[in-house]
Amino acid sequence: MYEKDGEKYFVVDAHTHFWDASPDNWVEGQEEYAKGWIECFHAYQGLGPKDTHWPIDRFQKYSEELMMHDLFEVGHVDKAIFQPTNLRQWYKTGFNTTENDGALAEKHPDKFLVNTTFDPREGDAGMKAFEERVKRYHCKGVKLYTAEWRGGSRGWSLKDPAAARYLEKCEELGVTNVHIHKGPTIWPLDKDAFDVSDVDQVATSFQGLNFIVEHVGLPRIEDFCFMATQERNVYAGLAVVVGGLMHARPKFFAKVMGELMFWLGEDKLIFGADYAIWEPKWQVEGFVDWNMPGDDELSDFAPLTVDQKKKILGLNAARLYGIDVPEELRLTDPEKVEPVGVPNS
Repeated sequence: MYEKDGEKYFVVDAHTHFWDASPDNWVEGQEEYAKGWIECFHAYQGLGPKDTHWPIDRFQKYSEELMMHDLFEVGHVDKAIFQPTNLRQWYKTGFNTTENDGALAEKHPDKFLVNTTFDPREGDAGMKAFEERVKRYHCKGVKLYTAEWRGGSRGWSLKDPAAARYLEKCEELGVTNVHIHKGPTIWPLDKDAFDVSDVDQVATSFQGLNFIVEHVGLPRIEDFCFMATQERNVYAGLAVVVGGLMHARPKFFAKVMGELMFWLGEDKLIFGADYAIWEPKWQVEGFVDWNMPGDDELSDFAPLTVDQKKKILGLNAARLYGIDVPEELRLTDPEKVEPVGVPNS
């Protein structure tokens, strides 16, 4: 719990990772891509405050102890949600897998929730494995990378009929939260595969699911907002928005937050630190202190209230995932947007 000026914030980091991109894990013949991927991630870390930058060797593979320290001892995080990214074409045991995340979560069950993933190109065998992971780790969500390479394929679309089978299975299993990476491109993946244009069709077709668009389609914020405002079950995942923009691009950050608040509102915004690209401590503290600048060009955006920040930093994600929030950290205002698939808490 974070406390500032007498206000207490229940913080859910809805976008965290426990990865291994060390050279020992690079697939032979794919070293260029494995190395390029993690170096691109590492470059993004440069958008945060200088005193939070890591050397590349620590960034490639960090310890359980460091993660627990950065999130829960000093990072103000009450609950964190793992979002896996397989990338088995480049990394021998995978980059950031459900299994590794799950092993850490089982050691700290009061701290983590585990999401899994699926790739519709894996067919029936992938479906069976998906079901097994959901049951094994009690997953309430998935993280999808539509630009991930598989053999000669350089991505897939949510509109693909094969994807519909998996989304139907999500509804059947109660995996109601579908997180999708849309926006920032990581080398060598393709920008077009990260476009938000395939989200609205599935959001309309699968209204038993919540679609959390991670990174809000950046930098194409208008494309995301004009799509998301028409879909009741589309949410904005703020990973990269806060970590990548609040410090390095404060004016653009203000514009992005203003657009998101105007078109979606505070009930649809979900905080995520995107660890280990950025540590949560400075993001939580900075967001609590931040407010809309008084510039004329931003004058049509309203300032954020304390209650709105509480929703964004944790209460919205808690609602989506059915996380029990201590009574003293709840809002007294009963008006809220109810996500599909989760009973009132």
